[in-house]
Amino acid sequence: MTLLCVPIMVQEIDAALADCAEAKRLGAQIAEYRIDHILSGSPEGSQPDDPDARRETDEIIRLVRSSPLPCIVTCRPTFEGGHYDGDDASRISLYERLATIDTPPRYIDVEHATISRSANIRQKVLLAVNHPGQMRGLDTALILSAHDFQRRPADLTRRLLTMRDEPAAKIIKIAYRARSLRDNIELFDILRHTDRPMIALGMGEFGLMSRVLAPKFGAFLTFASLRDASATAPGQPTITEILQRFRFRSINQETRVYGVLGWPVGHSLSPLIHNAGFEALGHNGVYLPMPIAAPDGNTDDNGAYESFKATVLELIEHDALDLSGASVTIPYKQALVRLADEMGESRNWFLSPSARAIGAANTIVVQRDLGSPPSRITIDNTDAPAIAACLSHQAGPVAGRHVVVLGAGGVARAAAYACAAAGANVTVTARRPEEADTLASDLRRTANLDIRTMPWESRHEAPADAFINCTPLGMRGGPAPDRSPIEPDALTNADPASVVYFDTVYAPLRTPMLALAHRLGAPTIDGASMFVKQGAMQFRMWTDRPAPEDLFDGLVRARLSTA
Repeated sequence: MTLLCVPIMVQEIDAALADCAEAKRLGAQIAEYRIDHILSGSPEGSQPDDPDARRETDEIIRLVRSSPLPCIVTCRPTFEGGHYDGDDASRISLYERLATIDTPPRYIDVEHATISRSANIRQKVLLAVNHPGQMRGLDTALILSAHDFQRRPADLTRRLLTMRDEPAAKIIKIAYRARSLRDNIELFDILRHTDRPMIALGMGEFGLMSRVLAPKFGAFLTFASLRDASATAPGQPTITEILQRFRFRSINQETRVYGVLGWPVGHSLSPLIHNAGFEALGHNGVYLPMPIAAPDGNTDDNGAYESFKATVLELIEHDALDLSGASVTIPYKQALVRLADEMGESRNWFLSPSARAIGAANTIVVQRDLGSPPSRITIDNTDAPAIAACLSHQAGPVAGRHVVVLGAGGVARAAAYACAAAGANVTVTARRPEEADTLASDLRRTANLDIRTMPWESRHEAPADAFINCTPLGMRGGPAPDRSPIEPDALTNADPASVVYFDTVYAPLRTPMLALAHRLGAPTIDGASMFVKQGAMQFRMWTDRPAPEDLFDGLVRARLSTA
């Protein structure tokens, strides 16, 4: 069983003990006391008759003896990302003292770089831990660790081999800053081929997968902070997040993996609803944010597309990861269609007719037996049927009605397709007219749909029964959070109070456009409704079971109302 460890940066002993007690209450099984800040050192080492050194040692012994949880003691030096800038002799002397008390720490963590510096340092470390040649009957075991807070170490393989050559190391720990999702795959493979208990973690936002999926690959433990502000490494989730949102205790070797691929994805509510749905239905799955960097949002650049392609293929093809489905969000919806076309049905990639016609997709369904290569990969678009369902629920049949789609991105393509395919008269308008023209011509060619365009500056003159906002205008954190793409009072060819205003933006729940419509008493559809509907459709495709839509809707609205 993979342990859940809460790291505690010790500043004051009683506060650290209180934090440990809280971590235990929340579900942690082991604590790591980081004593970097409270242990001092000198070039000569701490002397037995030094009152300050004795006081420090006594306080740390009190911490270990009183610990509510089994503990790891770590004094991380500055050269490996910690805060301790004293000498090795002081901290190693402390480790040896702790190993001989009546309730010693379960483990001490010592850097491979430390014991590699000299045979003398190594021998002193071995005096403090249990190992095959230890004659003192000690219970404390050694975690031998290596960290790189900047990148994947260039000598990672060599480093791992030399660490495995240390017989005193009961646990090996490797942690480095993940550069991409693919670094997680390497860490999982390291765990699969280890000769002893191991910790293998990616730091930073790209490494979350390695932390959450540690039980699937048999890691010895993973770390979760007690609170956001107390994280001891970049990318650590909190204990509440890892246990509640990601259902850490339910993850095992048979857990199927799902996620949201895009950039950025840290704000996505998809993990919230899908993990809750898996729990409600008893489905052994976990859903994760899976960022694929595209800092400028431009996936037409071949380098960005190739990175997306390589990442998706590696995740799908890794037989032990068991990726069984994914949501794909901006800016990769059109790139996903390109990828499906490149792979082709001869390699078991199947693109739905609607996704092909739209030219954008948001759903990957991977059919596979656990631990086996995929037998079929289906690429689909649930945005279009979700938009159609939301609009018909609010406004009735759309056939013959005038719908104006604002924007020309992936969601706009889905909206235009959904409405035109249902018989509506669709007009697309965008701030970049060439993008609206491309959307319209693409849908004429791929789906034989008559889509019209109009200049953005003329949008208030359109005859409209419904406006669908597919731009980021009004989105919290977007380029213009206070702007509405439509000013109802400015409409010249429609009764503003009878028009349906549909916003695909879901944060905030009441966007500026919907707030203006609400004041008129006009019918509205918020982005949460569409988000829930398209997510429910994905859920059914992945699990072959109806999604708990009421649960999804309640969770989304509760979260957005407090955001």
